[in-house]
Amino acid sequence: MKKVIIFFIGMLSLAACKKDISSLNTDTKNPPVVPAGPLFSFATKAYVDAMTSASVNVNVFRFTVSHWAMTTYQDEARYDFTTRTIPQIWFRTMYTDVLRNLNNSAELVAADPLLAAGVKANQLAILDIMQVATYSTLVNTFGNIPYSEGLDKGNLFPKYDDAKTVSLDLIKRLGNDITKLNAASDGFSATADIINKGSVAKWIKFANTLRMQQGLILADVDDATARAAVQASDAGAISSAAENSIFNYLTGAPSQNPLFVDIVTEARGDYVVAEDLMNKLLALSDPRLPQYAAKNSVGVYVGGVVGSGNTLSIISEPAPKVYAADAPSVVMDYVETEFYRAEAVERGYAVAGSAEGHYKNAITASILFWGGTAEEAAAYLAQPAVAYATATGTWKEKIGTQKWIALYSRPFNGWTEMRRLDFPKITPPASATSAYPTRFTYPSNEQQLNGTNYAAAAAAIGGDKQTTKLFWDKF
Repeated sequence: MKKVIIFFIGMLSLAACKKDISSLNTDTKNPPVVPAGPLFSFATKAYVDAMTSASVNVNVFRFTVSHWAMTTYQDEARYDFTTRTIPQIWFRTMYTDVLRNLNNSAELVAADPLLAAGVKANQLAILDIMQVATYSTLVNTFGNIPYSEGLDKGNLFPKYDDAKTVSLDLIKRLGNDITKLNAASDGFSATADIINKGSVAKWIKFANTLRMQQGLILADVDDATARAAVQASDAGAISSAAENSIFNYLTGAPSQNPLFVDIVTEARGDYVVAEDLMNKLLALSDPRLPQYAAKNSVGVYVGGVVGSGNTLSIISEPAPKVYAADAPSVVMDYVETEFYRAEAVERGYAVAGSAEGHYKNAITASILFWGGTAEEAAAYLAQPAVAYATATGTWKEKIGTQKWIALYSRPFNGWTEMRRLDFPKITPPASATSAYPTRFTYPSNEQQLNGTNYAAAAAAIGGDKQTTKLFWDKF
């Protein structure tokens, strides 16, 4: 009888205390849906990290443009990009880490009923601009790429779209994005927007410079499109260093510059400055030299041979400023924009100013960015070998050579410009495994898992070889 009474009292107590405890199932530290802002931040950082890195497992372009050489591992310096599956890593990073997260963020923004219309429009345009930048990187690396079906989650076998069709659409998308951006409304927060810190005005500048870039890539195959894109962008593009889009890394992990991780954290002592760049800097008494390179063990500057075993003690390493933990990474800047304007003038496009004036502005801005002075820039530009009126060669050689120097630490952009302008002429690596690489081959897993579409893409571009030229690379 006692047991029955106790059980009955217990049931009464439970009934009296009954309440809704379903909230205990909510994980406050791991939300089921990631907000749009952090997805945007993650994708942007993944993109910047990949473009900045010097890891032989990720980014090999410093060797490809003959800015750096190696002391030990020579595979990538000799144009062997398949041993460590570089194309596959590059492809996966851009699609999975960058584009997928940008797309997911856009879906969340579009579905958010609480966002003001102006804020939503700005956020969607900004996300699309970063998608355009990423697709541009892919199409100018591989040629034909998955595009119209590339982010279809239900399609395991996306088709490859024609590279020129993709490039034309990217320019069209940028035009639409620029129209939608409105600096009177907010965009992403300064915390989520890690390169423009919430400034919609800077995103407008970024998008215009990006459209100018995309137009000029097509200039040798579609002058009308290039002209229209550049002329529409000139007035709205970046016009001062204050408008640069830059990601500022931090001194502490995990937000340190990838070069710091590659060289300091991982104690890699095998990166050295290549002799092609070093010899040019020395010949021109370039004031950026001590910012680009360190003196060797006996106190002089010496460049290394790309593709050869270089002795670290006698070859110059990159200067500490280059790989500082908090060294900034440029995403889009005034230097690049002014070189585009100089080229546009030479091509006869209706762009304000002179080719010489823009050329001087670009070089001066680069020297100032790296810590030089206006006086040093003026002295540099006064040299007959640098001055626009007297420097050697055509406008392509003058602009191409100085742009190559200025794009130090932006090697993918340098590779694009070298293929496009055909200058400067660099020394082939020692024991190179192929002629100069004009693209990456498609990832091996695409060949295995998406074989039919891979085969069609390879045939369409003229063969899946790293020496196959992209459609715009005509000379």
